[in-house]
Amino acid sequence: MTTQTQHLHRYLQCFSEFERVATGGELQWLSDLRRRAFARFCEVGFPTTHDEDWRFTDVSAISNTAFRLPRDARPIVTPQQIKPWRIEGALCQLVFINGFFAPELSVLDKLGKNLTVTGLAQVLSSNPKSIERHLGRYVDQQRDGFSALNTAFAEDGAYVHIPRGVVVQEPIHLLFVSVPDGSPIMSHPRTLIVADEDSQGTVVEEYLTMGVEPAFCNAVTELVAADNSVLSHYRIEREQASTFNISTLSMHQGRSANLASHSVLLGGALLRNNVHPVLAGEGGECLINGLFLGADRQHIDNYMLVEHASAHCASRQFYNGILDDHAHGVFHGRIIVHKDAQKTDAKQTNRNLLLSDDAQIDTKPQLEIHADDVKCTHGATIGQIDEEALFYLRSRGLDEVTSRKLLLLAFAGECVGRMKEGPIRKHVETLVNQHVLRFANTIPISKAS
Repeated sequence: MTTQTQHLHRYLQCFSEFERVATGGELQWLSDLRRRAFARFCEVGFPTTHDEDWRFTDVSAISNTAFRLPRDARPIVTPQQIKPWRIEGALCQLVFINGFFAPELSVLDKLGKNLTVTGLAQVLSSNPKSIERHLGRYVDQQRDGFSALNTAFAEDGAYVHIPRGVVVQEPIHLLFVSVPDGSPIMSHPRTLIVADEDSQGTVVEEYLTMGVEPAFCNAVTELVAADNSVLSHYRIEREQASTFNISTLSMHQGRSANLASHSVLLGGALLRNNVHPVLAGEGGECLINGLFLGADRQHIDNYMLVEHASAHCASRQFYNGILDDHAHGVFHGRIIVHKDAQKTDAKQTNRNLLLSDDAQIDTKPQLEIHADDVKCTHGATIGQIDEEALFYLRSRGLDEVTSRKLLLLAFAGECVGRMKEGPIRKHVETLVNQHVLRFANTIPISKAS
């Protein structure tokens, strides 16, 4: 039996067991969606470096590990363990353990009647018709084997619905915690966010791991922003060094919708961050803003696919990376301007700092333009800490570690500064400060010091 066949056989066993007990198994539309997705996964399997979109990322560490669904969907986790990860100022916090909603660990007392924030499995049990027209419609499972695998095992995760005209001032915090139980486990959380016409809100997805055993989190989020809506989405990943995290965010924008996607990638053995907005209505605006910090032998891959499908839309991509030790970063940004998307205004920028001779970055900005009246630019830079700036700070009496920290914070601050003032930005600033201080302390001190 070949290795590929062994992998598929293992996942087939998992899927057969999953179908027998999964929430929503009696819903024909959902069963069909899952089966089509699993058939697609069996057809394409895991991507390899021969696939253009994955040429810089080897996922064999995932495909060769015998991950399985958790035996116990709800391992014992106490509120005291969750408390350090709460965000002050958030409207609510939904906690998910190995992809399953844990109401007893969540904070929901400030939710009003005009907002729906709950577990996806609860909606599949109580009101499946409310999500039938959205679930599985926006993510491209034909293109990506990981998205197909998530759809096949789609059962729980978060459902957020902001009704028409509702403005949610405080952020909605979704905390996904992987808790290994003695052997390599996998989870496939599915999140659906629907913002109706003229609504506003902020949703934060945060991913982390308890324990040091291998874990594989394969998350998919579908975000629907209706006409004139304003929505900010944050993805914060700070996994353990033994965790693999593949995340996909598929966004669909209506007329004059304004979307902002902020990614902060800080931890994990292998991270793949897919962001795919489709500007489907005229006058839409989209900001894709990201910061990734890698050390040791981390591999952090950022794949952006921005589709301009309507006229008079604007998109901005800004991604900054800082890499130390043997870390490997990837930025592949692709902008597609369709034939009818005249008057498109798109800009893409990737900037990277390498702090060691062994750190590596592969960057590939890409434009594909089928319209003739557009304004599109792209660019990428790779460099090291500016020695002249470092000398200037040291000449003002600062020690080398402090000087390096200030320069790194300024570089990272370009991305943090694009985030709206408030509790989430404060939370991100704290996390970035911790990581930057670690970088500053581990960089070899120059002979001049």
